[in-house]
Amino acid sequence: MDLSLWWLFPVAIMIAAVANGAGIGGATFFSPLFVVALGLEPSVAIGAALVTEVFGFASGVIAHARAKAIDWQVVRLLTTAAVPAAIVGSLLAGIAPELFLKMILALGLTGIAVTFVRHHDPAEQDVEIKMGIDVVQPATARRIVTADNTVYEYELCRTSEGRTGAGIGGLFVGLISTGLGEANSFTLVKRCRVPSRIAVAVSVTTVAITALAASVTHAISFFTTPGSDIGTITSIIMFTVPGVIIGGQLGPAFIRRVPEQRLIRSLGWLFFAIAGLTLFEAFVL
Repeated sequence: MDLSLWWLFPVAIMIAAVANGAGIGGATFFSPLFVVALGLEPSVAIGAALVTEVFGFASGVIAHARAKAIDWQVVRLLTTAAVPAAIVGSLLAGIAPELFLKMILALGLTGIAVTFVRHHDPAEQDVEIKMGIDVVQPATARRIVTADNTVYEYELCRTSEGRTGAGIGGLFVGLISTGLGEANSFTLVKRCRVPSRIAVAVSVTTVAITALAASVTHAISFFTTPGSDIGTITSIIMFTVPGVIIGGQLGPAFIRRVPEQRLIRSLGWLFFAIAGLTLFEAFVL
């Protein structure tokens, strides 16, 4: 056990709070952190980040479920596409060119960020959704009543697009540990304007289930590889797991205090930062 890694505990709390509050995979931050600060091999860093993320998002799922903010129908819709893709991605992780994948992911995140940051008329988009404009399947009316008796009514639209995005995001989760939360945010918040509190709860739950599938696949590969440094991984998760469990409880409380439009724009700038971080990791490290 390496006790000098104690600083990962407070860092993990902050990352998990932001990730669970925004519905973004915490592994997006943990993977480059482990590579840059700890000098881990990318494949090992991805596996450790996914294991950490599973515990953090599991904590977040409990908090969102307690608040009754999870639309389980949407979760099932997304996970049936994301989980198989994540397993395939985990199996292909050591084959596909890492630089190419990170470039594609960074470009995709940049495109999503632009759509979040630029000005748009929410009322006009609501009309388009209800009228079925640019929607293959008719929108489905959804109604969620949370534990604090807040009623959310919205239209679930573009389900095929959502499943496709979840499949692509799940594939990237298996390959480089990130991508699903960002894809979910784009589909739910931007394309269908699902209320941010519900969208985040759905995204956190979907990412938690998908990351679990991907992390198990990575773990099997890691522990069956001769010479694997199990001691280092144990030292890391000894501090990160308790941190993300605490942070996972803070995220849902945070999301209730952020106005929806501010959250959308903040997510856009966050995606820009993640894209830049991904490119930095790809070309500099």
